[in-house]
Amino acid sequence: MAEEKKIPYKIYLNEEEIPKQWYNVRADMKNKPAPLADPATGNPLPAEALNVVFCEELVKQELDNDTAYIDIPEEIQDFYKMYRPSPVVRAYCLEKALGTPAKIYYKFEGNNTSGSHKLNSAIVQAYYAKKQGLKGVTTETGAGQWGTALSMACAYFNLDCKVYMVKVSYEQKPFRREVMRTYGASVVPSPSMDTEVGRKINAEHPGTTGSLGCAISEAVEVAVTNPGYRYVLGSVLNQVLLHQSVIGLEAKAALDKYGVKPDIVIGCAGGGSNLGGLISPFVGEMLRGENDYRIIAVEPASCPSLTRGKFAYDFCDTGMICPIAKMYTLGSNFIPSANHAGGLRYHGMSPVVSQLYHDGLIEATSVEQTAVFEAATKFARTEGILPAPESSHAIKVAIDEAMKCKETGEEKTILFGLTGTGYFDLVAYEKFNNGVMTDYIPTDEELQASFDKLPKF
Repeated sequence: MAEEKKIPYKIYLNEEEIPKQWYNVRADMKNKPAPLADPATGNPLPAEALNVVFCEELVKQELDNDTAYIDIPEEIQDFYKMYRPSPVVRAYCLEKALGTPAKIYYKFEGNNTSGSHKLNSAIVQAYYAKKQGLKGVTTETGAGQWGTALSMACAYFNLDCKVYMVKVSYEQKPFRREVMRTYGASVVPSPSMDTEVGRKINAEHPGTTGSLGCAISEAVEVAVTNPGYRYVLGSVLNQVLLHQSVIGLEAKAALDKYGVKPDIVIGCAGGGSNLGGLISPFVGEMLRGENDYRIIAVEPASCPSLTRGKFAYDFCDTGMICPIAKMYTLGSNFIPSANHAGGLRYHGMSPVVSQLYHDGLIEATSVEQTAVFEAATKFARTEGILPAPESSHAIKVAIDEAMKCKETGEEKTILFGLTGTGYFDLVAYEKFNNGVMTDYIPTDEELQASFDKLPKF
């Protein structure tokens, strides 16, 4: 017990210890994630085809399956210093409230104005867009964290930023929208009537509240039809997980300082950026046979791509204008219920995370949102941070695992990712506090209808 007291509440790295390279977990994967493919032929897309949509340097990162460590540009390292390193926090108060022998740690990524981990990749993508001489970028956002982060990054590099925000979030989270506008971004509820694909989706799904797949289609259309623009994405892609590896690298370095090895690593899973970034160095050790961990991806029961999806090639967007990716998917036609309060609204999962799950290196579970907000409330009342709904999925399962330790008497060490804060999610908290929040789980019939529209070769 005396040794435990030496571990502070917050473990910080020194500024000099911020990672100078990103870790590319694909380099150590025996089974590489399948490449992005042409929906017409099924053939892998070459860099030349992807350069039309994405920044050239980001395409190189997207396609690089072999380089384990990629240097972080010095200008990005300097920007990171404004809010990194972020702390690993020992949840002593939560442990005490639960009465568990488990040791609980969380990596807190909400200590920047965007309120989440998304800034780690947004600043990188904006940097490469500026370096390429572009006028601006387009993107989508679900709960608004990615759009907020990208608007900050574009303001820093004086780039135009066009954000298509999932309509239900646009309406439920006006303050997140206004932060984006304050940083100079234009924000449009999606699906809109401004684009060809938006008009098509509205015609096929009258009154739809939107999805990330819809918003992606609109953002891509605008990028490829406007000279000087490229599309950037906040999750799913290999390049994004590469940039987010700074989370896991910092977490592992901080814990290593005190000789702490987690038994269980838990992250929320929507498109896979936070989860992939957090787990990458731990999975790397597993792939190289150096260590073993239990890794759990937590997704919403209302959008359960890993736990109920198909591992197949599918469109990355609802409008079916993007390349196709092999991933766990609910079908690009799947639109989550408006009942679902947070982010984690994407119909598919990162090809990297999908391959790791398919190979049995990670587990996945889904949780219902009322239970998620119960966990969020417990965490807020004990640890003093109002967590984002997305992060609270990981909190829910971390509490569950800690309670299992209470039942068995095992002293396991748990690490989870606290992706951000929930101060822009108060409409959802209001519904929970008023007792009007409900759960929605799609039926097998609903999912099958979407699966039936998966592309076939």
